[in-house]
Amino acid sequence: MRTSSQTQVVYAKNTQLNGGASMDLSVFYKQFCKEEFNAKGVLTAYESIVPEHFNFAYDVLDEIARLEPGRRCLVWCNDTGEERIFSYGEMSRLSNQAANLFASHGVKKGDMVMLVLKRHYQFWYALMGLHKLGAIGVPATNLLTTNDYVYRFDAAEIKHLVVTSEGDCCSRIEEAMDEYDGIRSRFVVKGSREGWMDFDAELAKQPDTFQRVETCADDSLLLYFTSGTTGYPKMVYHDHSYPIAHIITAKHWQNVQADGLHLTVSETGWAKSVWGKLYGQWLCAAAVFVYDFDHFDAAALLERMDKYGVTSFCAPPTIYRFLIKGGMEQGGFKTVKYAVVAGEALNPEVYNRFKELTGLSLMEAFGQTETTVMTLNLVGTKPKVGSMGKPSPLYDVTLLDENDCEVPPGEVGEVCIRVPEGQKQNGLYRGYYKAPELTQKVWHDGAYHTGDTAWKDEDGFYWYVGRTDDIIKSSGYRIGPFEVESVLMEHPAVMECAVTGAPHPDRGQVVKATIVLTKGYSPSEELRKELQKHVKKQTAPYKYPRIIEFVDTLPKTISGKIRRNVIRKEAEE
Repeated sequence: MRTSSQTQVVYAKNTQLNGGASMDLSVFYKQFCKEEFNAKGVLTAYESIVPEHFNFAYDVLDEIARLEPGRRCLVWCNDTGEERIFSYGEMSRLSNQAANLFASHGVKKGDMVMLVLKRHYQFWYALMGLHKLGAIGVPATNLLTTNDYVYRFDAAEIKHLVVTSEGDCCSRIEEAMDEYDGIRSRFVVKGSREGWMDFDAELAKQPDTFQRVETCADDSLLLYFTSGTTGYPKMVYHDHSYPIAHIITAKHWQNVQADGLHLTVSETGWAKSVWGKLYGQWLCAAAVFVYDFDHFDAAALLERMDKYGVTSFCAPPTIYRFLIKGGMEQGGFKTVKYAVVAGEALNPEVYNRFKELTGLSLMEAFGQTETTVMTLNLVGTKPKVGSMGKPSPLYDVTLLDENDCEVPPGEVGEVCIRVPEGQKQNGLYRGYYKAPELTQKVWHDGAYHTGDTAWKDEDGFYWYVGRTDDIIKSSGYRIGPFEVESVLMEHPAVMECAVTGAPHPDRGQVVKATIVLTKGYSPSEELRKELQKHVKKQTAPYKYPRIIEFVDTLPKTISGKIRRNVIRKEAEE
């Protein structure tokens, strides 16, 4: 295991917490949960403790700032050489200024405020300011089109905006405002623009103290538009208790340490950002690292990780593939002690190559925008390559069939979270905003139905199969696309692939693979047969792709998820 040569922050050991006994800030999070461990130190039971009026900005950010104001909480840099290092004390004051600024322009409790801030450091204190007001943050990606904004503004009843000046975001929003007249105030970050208020300049004029606005733990906190592969995005909203559920995310999956520096690769427009760049990490009194880049460059990211001393790292498998091909053979990951992966299913070839280069085991997990981590490989356990781990102690996770009956080990079922009638589950979303019919469709019979399928082995490890819509039914067999995709990805000719079902008059469906080739390979009948033979050798023969189509790109959502429904529709037509 590689160790950091960086000088680490030393903890104050005798700090008074909430007027109680002396304690180390590295266990600050413990006041919000009950934990049980086995003899090996692995988490076995967990219960969230949610105060009635819990508010993350006041009860975590401000409290750590009170106890140790100089503690590092955010390390930011960009690709032009700029850097900023924020302490908890400074972040607390900036969030007070943000709350005052928003309040002075009419933002109030319950208002929907959209944040389009890429990886800019203003996101953190802007969001904390909204938390303090009781307003609802609506993070969004800068990749949205004018039509995307029109839909989101209207669907969520957006009243206020905080937007980056970079790119065409402001122009698209101005076009969207020609069709939507509900915007009451708009702020621009990192520059000025006619008709917009300069967020940075106006913030500096505000006082850095703020009188607490009372909120309840079940008040609305965040709203995310899901990046679904079919239909219009759904609106997922969480309440103020949601951050507490991310203690497991940070402490027991990412292995975030209070004296470390954690990096999750995500833009602030996605829920993954608060998973890995905010709630759980600050509950652990740790610091998060943010590299504010426009275009991903594997070598540049590796260089900055080493420079700043990143100690724990989280990214989707795609990023690991880019890093492996982008310079890890020559170095990188010199200070990283722990690495995890999520966002899409992990192919074994990525896991094995990464371990060869770093000696680190990638610890996979699974979750959704609607949840926190649902299944994971806990700190202190040994992963099975390709498995998404075991159920989180926070949830009652199970696999159910079409009749809502639990399936035995080895059989594919839908991943579900059971919630007793009348009870609330910390970490689960409150529903789809303004869409009770969509909520009832997935939340019924005492369980939340994720729409994802998996199977469980005899040891209790879960193995991802695919979305319920993605299951291929061929000649009586049920075939999950991920297993076939994993085998194809092991072949050096395959850069990306999507496996779907294609209609067949006799078999119902057959397996189709849509493939993007790596450089140096060209489509040919010989290569098609070689790939089919490769799959037959690695898995059951009935799973091999009878149809292979070579393409330049795969259809994807703006969040990068493959739109298999588009490929299926093309096959049907």
